[in-house]
Amino acid sequence: MNPSRWPASAICAVMIVGIIGVMIAGLQPQLLGALAREGRLSDSQLGLTATIELLAMGLAAGATGLLIKPVRLRSITLLATIILVLTDCATPLLTGGEIMLARIVAGLAGGVLIWITIGLISRTVMPERWAGIYLMTQTLAQFGVATALARVIPASGAQGGFLALGAISLIALLCLPFLPRSYPPLERGEERTPLPPPAGLAALLSALIYLAFVVGLWVYLEPLALQGGIDSGAIALAVPIGLGAQVAGALFATLMVGRVNALWVVLAAAAVNLALLAIFGSGPAAPVFLAATGLFGFLWMFIMPFQLELVIMADPTRHAATLIGGAQLIGSSLGPLFASLLVGERQVGNVLWMGAACILISSVIVVGLQFRRRGA
Repeated sequence: MNPSRWPASAICAVMIVGIIGVMIAGLQPQLLGALAREGRLSDSQLGLTATIELLAMGLAAGATGLLIKPVRLRSITLLATIILVLTDCATPLLTGGEIMLARIVAGLAGGVLIWITIGLISRTVMPERWAGIYLMTQTLAQFGVATALARVIPASGAQGGFLALGAISLIALLCLPFLPRSYPPLERGEERTPLPPPAGLAALLSALIYLAFVVGLWVYLEPLALQGGIDSGAIALAVPIGLGAQVAGALFATLMVGRVNALWVVLAAAAVNLALLAIFGSGPAAPVFLAATGLFGFLWMFIMPFQLELVIMADPTRHAATLIGGAQLIGSSLGPLFASLLVGERQVGNVLWMGAACILISSVIVVGLQFRRRGA
């Protein structure tokens, strides 16, 4: 059960496979933006394509955990990787609806690879710490690839960018000989219902709603800044600052999980995020806006391992824990979608109200679960 007893090569291989699976999540603005500039996607199709790819990824990660036993992992990884590489390479040759269909397929394949990694994490003695390590390494990898694509795409267009992504995805094939052939049963045994218990589902819903707030706000940070009168130079710094802070948040989480009370951490982060929403809505000066963006990015990654800890507390069988990646990805995809329905041409501030509602609902759920545990 404890991966510390497994060869380091096996652990690294599983982590790399999961990083490959989720790589596109940090690269969509560059790659899909390049397709839009080349006229292969309309502006409306761009946003919808980004949403449905993440949604497919989350649904695949969750459904695989529900429907497939963790056996024949090498064969599953081989098939998913081949599908992912082929769809990445085919995407820039397509247009419009064809691209959307290709990215749905790519999202499904990526979700399966993420399931491989979540399956390992959920079986560790300290899953919260391993989740922090996974978040930190995936963010660093996305940052590094995004930096490289900033040179590739201007020279080679969307085709060069997607071919580079496909080539990077081939790294998962190099991991095949080192992957475990299967995972051991969860601590509480293999016998289980198709779905986690209600408490586990509620904890997953809390994580999903929280990520809807996070990504919904992240997508609309630039319009909020423009509405507040922030100059373009400061806005250009927001994304790098946010990404750097995300890495720091994931790193700090790996040091803190198991040492502090997860419930209080989640609630404290919720309170700080509510304050950040007020700051973003107040039309702050550029330095305040950038500082708030950095703190927002830090909390984004910092809180996710503690969400996993709360999920395990709600469902000690760890069945729900195997679905956490899917829940977080589904929330990430639905957040921008819901925000887009609320934001009109001059109503960008509505995303702040959506974010506040998501934070409050997510917090009420985790508090309710805590009272339920104490009363049990």
